[in-house]
Amino acid sequence: ATSALALECMFHAKTLGFKTVYTDHSLFGFADAACIHVNKLLRFSLKNVDHKICVSHTNKENLVLRAALDPRGVSVIPNAVNTAGFLPDPSQRPPAPTINIVVVSRLTYRKGIDLLVDAIPAICFRYPFVKWIVGGNGPKLLLLEEMIEREGLDERVELLGGVPHDRVRDVLVRGHIFLNTSLTEAFCIAIIEAVACGLRIVSTDVGGVPEVLPAHMITLAKPNSEAVVEALALVLDKGPAPPEEAFRFHEEVREMYSWHDVAERTERVYQRVAATPETDLRSRLLCFLSIGPVSGKLFMLIAALDACFRFLLEWLQPASSIEVAAELPRCDLQLQARSKEKGRTREATEEEEEEEEKKKKEKTKERSQGKEEEEEEENKDGEDGTEGREPRGHQPANSLTSSHDQESHL
Repeated sequence: ATSALALECMFHAKTLGFKTVYTDHSLFGFADAACIHVNKLLRFSLKNVDHKICVSHTNKENLVLRAALDPRGVSVIPNAVNTAGFLPDPSQRPPAPTINIVVVSRLTYRKGIDLLVDAIPAICFRYPFVKWIVGGNGPKLLLLEEMIEREGLDERVELLGGVPHDRVRDVLVRGHIFLNTSLTEAFCIAIIEAVACGLRIVSTDVGGVPEVLPAHMITLAKPNSEAVVEALALVLDKGPAPPEEAFRFHEEVREMYSWHDVAERTERVYQRVAATPETDLRSRLLCFLSIGPVSGKLFMLIAALDACFRFLLEWLQPASSIEVAAELPRCDLQLQARSKEKGRTREATEEEEEEEEKKKKEKTKERSQGKEEEEEEENKDGEDGTEGREPRGHQPANSLTSSHDQESHL
């Protein structure tokens, strides 16, 4: 993105001989002084970048114009959403005829909160069964609170404050309609998350928003309060959506914005960049002259100084003296990870078997000790009670013969 750290890293990476790819997901203007200076710096930073990625065609057009780039060096790869974390749940919606309109956004001017402040009382006046759920923090929160107090809508507008990302789904499934009032958007992920939860979308027709969803999922409006109110009224007049529609929307979005597809397209860009030939220092420095008669020479001087500083560092500490990390194939890493897991499981099973054997040995020892104690007690009892008597069950020989003689006599 357009950040000082990212642009500085790309500049030094090119000096070190690395291939660079820049991903942009912002829209900037051309008229105000701040945007003019940012665009000039962006031209300098992107002059040596090997390839650029934008999240929408509108974003690509904006970047090409701002940085004076060749459109063939810019690819369009949309953002992706993990739809598994945004499953619809129509049971969380209120019973008919109540309809909830959800807004989850930063409460700033760029997000069109002024339009929201005008739309809420107008919709509440026309549709008494509509309630609002607003999540987010920002400088425009005070404006919303003043409107709610002025219009007496405390029971119809619920302000949640800041909502953590892992709780956004819990807020979205409570609604029927999601409203986006942004004044500028390169690619709006919020409407994808909302439609993945089964909500109908009403959004301002700005930036790359029209490219994100098909017409049967979204209703677009011009970025003014009257158009937003009419778009909401158009969706509200259709009535609440059936539960089947929510699950159908989820399946469509899951196929459109898959992380696997986005990763595959991005990987193809990286492979193409890796196959491009290296650019020598002279060609790199001369390309800055096309930026401008004065600024171009200044940027060329900065790049030359950066290259000289790199040569100085190379002289002080040559790259040959630095140990290079061994690059292992991906399959070997996977095999090592699997072997480590197997080794851990084997160690765990061996430890369990050893513990079981110890327990068995302890049990056998306890049993043997118990038997020995019982035998000792029986021997002691026998010695005390049988002194001067024959053991139980034993009869002397003369008694047996006498009993035999008696039986024969009888």
